[in-house]
Amino acid sequence: MPRKARIDAPGALHHIIVRGIERRKIFKDNADRQSFVERLGDILSDSQTPCYAWALIPNHAHLLLKTGLTPIATIMRRLLTGYAVYFNRRHRRWGHLFQNRYKSILCQEDNYLLELVRYIHLNPLRAKQVSDLKKLERYPYCGHSVLLGHHSNNWQSVDETLKLFGENVSMARRRYREFVKKGVNQGRRPELVGGGLIRSIGGWQAFKALARADAHLKSDERILGDSDFVEEVLKKAQEQRERQYQLEADGFNIDQVAQRVAAMLGVKCEQVWKKGKHPQTVKARSLLCYWAVRELGISATELARRIGISQPAISQSVKRGEAIAKENGFVLMD
Repeated sequence: MPRKARIDAPGALHHIIVRGIERRKIFKDNADRQSFVERLGDILSDSQTPCYAWALIPNHAHLLLKTGLTPIATIMRRLLTGYAVYFNRRHRRWGHLFQNRYKSILCQEDNYLLELVRYIHLNPLRAKQVSDLKKLERYPYCGHSVLLGHHSNNWQSVDETLKLFGENVSMARRRYREFVKKGVNQGRRPELVGGGLIRSIGGWQAFKALARADAHLKSDERILGDSDFVEEVLKKAQEQRERQYQLEADGFNIDQVAQRVAAMLGVKCEQVWKKGKHPQTVKARSLLCYWAVRELGISATELARRIGISQPAISQSVKRGEAIAKENGFVLMD
């Protein structure tokens, strides 16, 4: 059976699980772990991708990421390819390091964000990498220690996560610590790592109760959330695919996007490609970046090379372009 295409969109929350091939170790020592963390931090910072939780176990890793302007598939390709090359070279091995594709589950943020933060951050304890919660608080290869202020990095969404527990940082950390403590006895939670309808609604008993009530349920193994959420995600993904297919069928490319922007703003096409901070140039470049990334599916990295500006600058341009398009009612295709 062919694999289903991954589902992604700006703002989507993903629980990502990376496993070693044949359950072998992907981290043999702290040098490996440090290399992975540094690589992860550089990529997330460069792409402005929010990270809410992460944990490294000898034979696998968990990440909780929110899609920014760079697709999660691009983030993971850069991360895993680079790390595999490093690992194989350092340990003088050949062949695949990771088991098949990484697992990526798109999650309903309101229902699952905090549960996933807790579940992921308790992984080192469940895997016996640390002996108790106090040791977990100091474990450097898990986002739990960062949230509690014992370690630091500039790429984890610490403030955003702690604010879910209170505005005062000290109080928020105390509440977060208690929240994590309450999860210790929950053990492994299949519903948070597999997606699908049965797990999303709480197991077979909940499923049977809804079935008896003749409830209409929508499910997809790539998505963790209630039926309405799954249906909305699938609908948006289908609409996005249809737009891209239509643009491809019409032979629409980035040069034609630039022409469309120029015609809309009443400027020469060369100005759309220009660098500089002239207001009209910035406006034109922003619309170009927005439609190229969101409608044509061009990566921010590729677009940065084409235009000759940095990837963070592309990300900012996409945000501006989206705001400009909404404010003025601009659309790429009528």
